[in-house]
Amino acid sequence: MSTFMAKANEVERKWYIIDAADKPLGKTAVKAADILRGKHRPEFTPHVDCGEFVIVINASKAVLTGNKLDNKFYRHHSGWIGGLKEVSYRELMEKNPEQAVMLAVKGMLPKNSIGAKSLTRLKVYAGSEHNNAAQQPIVLD
Repeated sequence: MSTFMAKANEVERKWYIIDAADKPLGKTAVKAADILRGKHRPEFTPHVDCGEFVIVINASKAVLTGNKLDNKFYRHHSGWIGGLKEVSYRELMEKNPEQAVMLAVKGMLPKNSIGAKSLTRLKVYAGSEHNNAAQQPIVLD
């Protein structure tokens, strides 16, 4: 008996909705990353992009436990001398909660072309409204 290998052109992708309201940001990101990668499917193949589409709603209502709102920072560098920029997660969650969720999911995906391609299938919305109703997404608990 041979091992089944999924083929990229035969993968049928579904759409899923994850509600982040009153749930820890990390747990929501783990669920989204697993679905984006395709690890929930029985035909998961590590070297093939067999993930699905994910819509995260209510990103502004996601919770960070402990003192992470004040002690955790998002840092990036422009490449120039003195170009380090840092933003606390309290400020990030107030101004741009979609980016906070996106960064959390991005950190859980592989750092290669499959991870980059998977991240393009993630749609994040701060509120409960989304414009992907035509895709008939499945709501996850």
